[in-house]
Amino acid sequence: MAQFIYKAITPTGEQLEGHIEANSEAEVIARIQEAGNIPVQAKQLKAGFSFENLMARRNKISQKQVGFFTDQLATLLNSGMPLDRSLSVMIDLSDDERIRNMVEQVRDKVRGGGSLSDALEDQHGVFSTMYTNMVRAGEMGGTLELSLQRLSDYLQSSKELRDSVISAMIYPAILLVLAVGSLFILLGKVVPKFKPLFEDADIELPIITQVVFAGAELVQSFWWIFILLIIATVAVFKQQLKDPKFRYKFDQKLLSLPLFGELITRVETAKFTRTLGTLADSGVPLLAGLGVAKKVINNSVLLKAISNASEAVKHGTPLSEALAKEESFPRLAQQLLSVGEETGNLDEMLVRTSDTYDGEVKNTIDRMLSVLVPVLVLVLASLIFVIVFAILMPMMNMSEIVG
Repeated sequence: MAQFIYKAITPTGEQLEGHIEANSEAEVIARIQEAGNIPVQAKQLKAGFSFENLMARRNKISQKQVGFFTDQLATLLNSGMPLDRSLSVMIDLSDDERIRNMVEQVRDKVRGGGSLSDALEDQHGVFSTMYTNMVRAGEMGGTLELSLQRLSDYLQSSKELRDSVISAMIYPAILLVLAVGSLFILLGKVVPKFKPLFEDADIELPIITQVVFAGAELVQSFWWIFILLIIATVAVFKQQLKDPKFRYKFDQKLLSLPLFGELITRVETAKFTRTLGTLADSGVPLLAGLGVAKKVINNSVLLKAISNASEAVKHGTPLSEALAKEESFPRLAQQLLSVGEETGNLDEMLVRTSDTYDGEVKNTIDRMLSVLVPVLVLVLASLIFVIVFAILMPMMNMSEIVG
């Protein structure tokens, strides 16, 4: 047997954590469900590097493939085709051996009398807890096709949000790499070639030129130290992020940054409201949905705000009122959720809120790029100008002496 760590949500919304010994993740999940709780995570404790672990990572099914699987299955079920027949058709249509094997396992489990949600949970983390909970809610309510369609829409919207953020970060990242690379090439290769010229001329170099030559010598002789320093800094920083107190303070500073803080808040709000709205729309109780939805939050400050709100909801406070007490949660989202509660359409309003913040994310990205890109270009141009000016100054002095 292997050791597993697990997290679960009780019917009252409380979070449970602990260790358990079992033969598989499916067995852990089954035990949690037998106890009347909702599984959130069941993860085997790592036993170090192995060839099997390496192959498992290599053969892991991507979220893009999960989205395609969901959309295809929803389409087949909506056409009136039975579940086991739909899965068989998907096996015949798939060109990817990993997908084909996975669907075969799911189909065999379903044909053996198991539910689709249980079959998906047996796929060792391919499908998230939110995914399987929505499928289970759809099975219990007789709306499996609708739940799968909502899941497909959710995965597509989440992918578009993630892709928009990543695409926006690519251009500034390329500029930053080019800027650092250009400086290293100038200081390591170009600038040192001028030093013998000035030494032969036997002239006194300006301070700025001496500083540039010293920097060039440092880069040329100890470039590997800079690389090691960067690696060490990243490693220490990642280790520090594991400390909850440091992580919380760091996340606070991120949220306080102009534009970038707005972007993080809006991205996290969009993810949270879309996840909770999709779960609520599929029939998952609000307390259980909050326990699952807050797992998509990466910023510890916003996570604490939502956790505090979940505790208040557990004691009978409306969600919008509970979130209104948290300063870090956006006011617009609170007001929209309040309207949803007043009209009895909280699930619909949660999804609308996520759509609103998806648009806000794109606007924030455009604003951030309009500021960040010119700043990076200006900084790079200024540094290059300083280096060129430091070389030209003694050359001008030489020409005056010769003249």
